[in-house]
Amino acid sequence: MQITLEGKVAIVTGVSGDGQVGQAVAKALAANGAKLAICSRTKDKVEARAKELRESGADVLSVAGSLTDESQVKSLIDDTTAKFGRIDILVNLAGGLTRYKAAVEFTLEDWRAEVDNNLLTAFLTSRAAFPHLQAAADGVIINFARAGQAQANMIAYNCAKAGVEALTRSLALEGRDLGIRVNAIAPGLVDTASNIAAMKPKDMKKWAKREDIAETVVFLCSPAAEGITGQTIPVTGWGI
Repeated sequence: MQITLEGKVAIVTGVSGDGQVGQAVAKALAANGAKLAICSRTKDKVEARAKELRESGADVLSVAGSLTDESQVKSLIDDTTAKFGRIDILVNLAGGLTRYKAAVEFTLEDWRAEVDNNLLTAFLTSRAAFPHLQAAADGVIINFARAGQAQANMIAYNCAKAGVEALTRSLALEGRDLGIRVNAIAPGLVDTASNIAAMKPKDMKKWAKREDIAETVVFLCSPAAEGITGQTIPVTGWGI
């Protein structure tokens, strides 16, 4: 079955650095025909990604903003609908691991920042987009959880990503009678530029590829995945 997203409008959050998952996801959605609104906290970075996409022929809106702020989430939704008139797909990629320390060393600020960046952002954007996804009749939300079990020194991140899975199931239940499918992708260790720079691996054969994650997003957004909702899909490469 050939996948096409022609006529669809997708919001992708967390589209920032070169060589990151957000960049790969945005490229894959655009390559399959979707119009895009991409978002990041850093204006220069998100506009750089938008420029790349436009050069490949994509119709793209770039929005800079913090998605832990309700007013800036509203601006993202309003700007997208003002330009494109609809929202069909929301990909909640904003977040990531930023606090790595023992639980007893976590401050309240550390906890709130990590949970807000990974869980609150997904909730606020999903809540704001829900009426538009319902109007689209076949709306899709893709969240990002994590593969495998909890790891030491990542307590807030572990809890936030567990919350993302619960959020996914909860939204899927609410969306099933509204024509909204909600799923999550749980990546393993991914070959992002930042991971490679930080870990300097000698062998990445077992790492998940950015492009594999992006193609999974495309599949879950397509009619081919019409019967899939409320699920968390691991994409771990060969590192199972």
